[in-house]
Amino acid sequence: MIVHPQIDPVAISVGPLSVHWYGLMYLLGFVLFILLGRYRIRHNPQSAFTYQMLDDALFYGMLGVIIGGRLGHVLFYQLGYYLEHPLKVFAIWEGGMSFHGGLLGVLVAMIMLARKYHLPWLAVTDFIAPLIPPGLGAGRIGNFINAELWGRPTDVPWGMVFPYVDELPRHPSQLYQAGLEGIVLFIVLWIYSSKPRATGAVSGMFMIGYGVVRSFTEFFREPEDGFMGVLTLGITMGQWLSIPMILGGIIVIIWANRQTSAVRAKPQQRKKR
Repeated sequence: MIVHPQIDPVAISVGPLSVHWYGLMYLLGFVLFILLGRYRIRHNPQSAFTYQMLDDALFYGMLGVIIGGRLGHVLFYQLGYYLEHPLKVFAIWEGGMSFHGGLLGVLVAMIMLARKYHLPWLAVTDFIAPLIPPGLGAGRIGNFINAELWGRPTDVPWGMVFPYVDELPRHPSQLYQAGLEGIVLFIVLWIYSSKPRATGAVSGMFMIGYGVVRSFTEFFREPEDGFMGVLTLGITMGQWLSIPMILGGIIVIIWANRQTSAVRAKPQQRKKR
């Protein structure tokens, strides 16, 4: 049995100014986004992305993550509470962010970016998709440091006690998610996107990959009481929200490949005539 190290959530404190580890994890995710994006641009001269577009993608994406993530938490998990306390919607510092809401926010933000640079929307999301997992992993490390979103009780040798919760050994589900969302998903997408793909295929693979990983890790994560934990058929809200992601990703990949096949077939038809 392991006891959670109970790390102080405040990393740096100077007078009234405090910098939290969770905020630093967000910052780390944004830095990795830029570094990996620049690497992709340098090693893929044919990419329509420029350094300026990458910087804009980060700015637009940050707004999408914060606004979408907060609204997603409000709408998907605690709508009743926020209807009674509407001003609490703006109290982001108290916590409460939803990945699925943040994803929707980023998708809307990328529509704006695509219009600004006159690029296909899916071409933009294809480029940024492999850059997202490291930030997700960093965020889960932040959850672990804060001792939040802990796992379900377990008897595995690496079960961890979270003293702020109870004395039961639990799955360190934050670390499971950090490894699968941040490392495994990154490797899969990086390798998959390293070869020419139909426009939209990388985005579809991200949706499938995240949906599968999130659905799997939800079996080890303690459902959040008061946050719409386990719903119909014993499936958590996180799993219900991931199912459309998986189905949507499959549809996008099929559509993308069919579009590419149709484009390739047109020149051959012309030659026959």
